[in-house]
Amino acid sequence: MSLLSYLEKLLDGVEVEWTTLGNEHAVEIANSGRKPVKAALRVAGETPYYGANNIQDYVDGYTHDGEFVLIAEDGSASLDNYSIQYATGRFWANNHVHVVRGKEGLNTRYLYHYLCIVNFVPFLSGGGRAKLTKGKLVDIPLPIPCPDNPEKSLAIQAEIVRILDAFTAMTAELTAELNMRKKQYNYYRDQLLSFEEGDVEWKALGEICESITSGKNKDKSETGKFPVYGSTGVIGRTNIKAYEIEQILVARVGANAGRVNIASGEYDVSDNTLILKLKAKYNLKFLYYYLVNLNLNRFVKGAGQPLLTAGQLKAMVIPVPTPEEQSRIVSILDNFDAITNSITEGLPREIELRQKQYEYYRDLLLSFPASPAGGPKSHEAA
Repeated sequence: MSLLSYLEKLLDGVEVEWTTLGNEHAVEIANSGRKPVKAALRVAGETPYYGANNIQDYVDGYTHDGEFVLIAEDGSASLDNYSIQYATGRFWANNHVHVVRGKEGLNTRYLYHYLCIVNFVPFLSGGGRAKLTKGKLVDIPLPIPCPDNPEKSLAIQAEIVRILDAFTAMTAELTAELNMRKKQYNYYRDQLLSFEEGDVEWKALGEICESITSGKNKDKSETGKFPVYGSTGVIGRTNIKAYEIEQILVARVGANAGRVNIASGEYDVSDNTLILKLKAKYNLKFLYYYLVNLNLNRFVKGAGQPLLTAGQLKAMVIPVPTPEEQSRIVSILDNFDAITNSITEGLPREIELRQKQYEYYRDLLLSFPASPAGGPKSHEAA
């Protein structure tokens, strides 16, 4: 049985009433307890301090105690995927979130799942920092199944929550596993790439590179055929192919100076990025892993315009194990990297799939009939 059919069976023909978050019989808006505290004035503790998008700090004391949903008032990281947080127990809420919860006839966890699919854009005001005022918050539509029978209504809500929480629990378990694997990866990478003086040969980076030069591309668009690599990875497209060889790239200027990437295929390179062309007898992937582990950002100079020069890179002395040892280290780190970072395999891919699965079933289970304007985003595509 599909979940859509399951929802129909769950509702069993009962009415779904559309009300709003301003319905004081169903929803409590607990904004009065909010209290912003500047970072310098916060007293360290164990209570999570919530901002618009996440936990910003841990402090002493609390503003709320119980089960609540936090809706960004302003400063949501995304407007299309508006910031909704679920908080339980004691926590501190600043003035960038609305604090709401269900009353006796409304399951707060059900409210959380539902708000995650609401289209908030029609309710926002302001320009660069869009704001959800309380006056608009109270107009947001809310579906309550079987309102005339509170016991049955809560049973329907609880069953929807049970199904959706099973998906979120799966994602949380995979995320915890990924975090543990990342710690393992970092530990073994540090061990594998730590060499004592005398154990291996050491050479200046300038000796093992044919050249270290800046990219030249200044002409980027969204429609070109070839990717343009910059300080953060692919930053645009171009119709001019400059390279067709695997090379190491290092951001040379700006906040990302020192960031290391590998470019392959057909591409061009931005003028804010250094290109390390390695001599054929050296293992490019080994050098990549070593430079990432070295954290080149700590060698960047300048405050206003951070800079890492080709001269600095050429002078750096790095270990050069035997080719066999380099290959062995690369093989181990490649496996760890696939498990912890790959978006096409490993745990990140699995987490992405589980999240999409959750979102798919959430939209099905919460797509009630007769949605009013400003209701779930899933109805907009219908």
